[in-house]
Amino acid sequence: MKGNPDFSLEYEYGAKIVAGVDEAGRGPLCGPVVAAAVIFPNRDIEIPVVIRDSKQMSAHQRAVAYQWITQNTIWAVAKCEAPEIDEMNILWASMCAMERAVSALQQAPDACLVDGNRVPKTLAGRAVVKGDAKSISIAAASIVAKETRDAIMHDLARQFPQYGWDKNAGYPTQSHLQAIEKYGINEHYRKSFGPVKKRIENETAHA
Repeated sequence: MKGNPDFSLEYEYGAKIVAGVDEAGRGPLCGPVVAAAVIFPNRDIEIPVVIRDSKQMSAHQRAVAYQWITQNTIWAVAKCEAPEIDEMNILWASMCAMERAVSALQQAPDACLVDGNRVPKTLAGRAVVKGDAKSISIAAASIVAKETRDAIMHDLARQFPQYGWDKNAGYPTQSHLQAIEKYGINEHYRKSFGPVKKRIENETAHA
């Protein structure tokens, strides 16, 4: 089943409206965590693009899929910024972003298929481990979330080119960690995350 999601899980809910929900950006040191919710209003539609776990797709495949998904489904995105992540921790910020994405949908779903092992408290539905390899709705949400977050990081990279966010998306690559060491941090960093927290502690110790 890996890499070949379908509508099997959606069909378990019969004719009910089902949204796939996923997030992108739990691991980076900076930027928001972004969630997406996607509803396929017509499960019999012919899908001419590759829709699977976004991590298993090329950048070109994701871009093409994103364009098709956003033109042929009901979808919404939402985010939690770095200060919210620091306040509530990354798990609960991810849950919050998912709730916001579902709330932003133009049509309220009867149930949600949520990637992972936990369903946000306000959502009805079920968690699906490795859901983006099983459910097309979740896979579509993973693509929309990743493409949206990557675009945000590209925009931020224009303001802060020294960190290479357009290439590392905020993840703790060696070159990114070296940039933090050289240039310090800014308001987009998650101050509760290890390498950033360590940098702040070092600055405080040498102040």
